[in-house]
Amino acid sequence: MTSPRRLRKSFFDRSVHEVAPELIGATLTFNGVGGIIVEVEAYHHTDPAAHSYGGRTERNAVMFGPAGYTYVYRSYGIHWCVNFVCESEGSASAVLIRALEPTVGLPLMRRRRGLADPRLLCSGPGRLCEALGITRAQSGLALDAPPFALRERATTPEIVSGVRIGITKAADLPWRYGLKGSRFLSKPLKPA
Repeated sequence: MTSPRRLRKSFFDRSVHEVAPELIGATLTFNGVGGIIVEVEAYHHTDPAAHSYGGRTERNAVMFGPAGYTYVYRSYGIHWCVNFVCESEGSASAVLIRALEPTVGLPLMRRRRGLADPRLLCSGPGRLCEALGITRAQSGLALDAPPFALRERATTPEIVSGVRIGITKAADLPWRYGLKGSRFLSKPLKPA
């Protein structure tokens, strides 16, 4: 049996609405720590909730570059959140990685998060970044090169979609995707 292929930048050079659900079941590691992506949210450049909606700034500049790179920002001045830039250069769309099922490097994740429950290590974008050690310093890094490793999913999982959470603009759009039945989701996801 061959191991799953690494996802290349070309995987991300498509609509954010194609990329987001196809990330469910893929494996993400940063410096050898990570797990299976179980929850994401799509942010299209025409979406008022997208950081790119108001135009290019120093903070969101990486979103306006080529696909296949990370966009990391601080949420509420507290938590780092990692996004994957999608679509062609200039479109400024991205997928927020909301939750992982931790599978690699659990002892280090537990130390970083200060808790033992594997369900709480990466269930939420801020928790995920803390567990993996991702900060603003990683914004703009390529997803197809170390320290990141992103491998395609081995099988096609059952995916559910629903409304995004933690936002006030365009909150009714069903652009949140999750692995059906996963106990590692940040919050329960009911079908839209």
